[in-house]
Amino acid sequence: MKISDVKDVTTLMVQQYQKGEGVKQASDKQPSGYNPPEEKVDLSTKAKDIQLAMKSLESLPEIREEKVQELKDRIEKGLYDVDSGKIADKMVGESLLDIFA
Repeated sequence: MKISDVKDVTTLMVQQYQKGEGVKQASDKQPSGYNPPEEKVDLSTKAKDIQLAMKSLESLPEIREEKVQELKDRIEKGLYDVDSGKIADKMVGESLLDIFA
């Protein structure tokens, strides 16, 4: 019985895989003096502006403590007045934007 005349499908698949690995390893080797092409990314001016804006936003605090403290002080002193008309106008305006957007 010859070993090369294997009828087992699993063994045949392993042999094919091993043959493919040998080819892959040979193709992975680069000749000496070979320099692969350099990868380069060019950003548009708009993308650069967005990137700069994002970096600027990252440096800002998430909560503006001075604004929060000012509002707390005004509420405690009873000086914080809420204009219900302005709130209603904003709510209606945003609702309209949601409907027509």
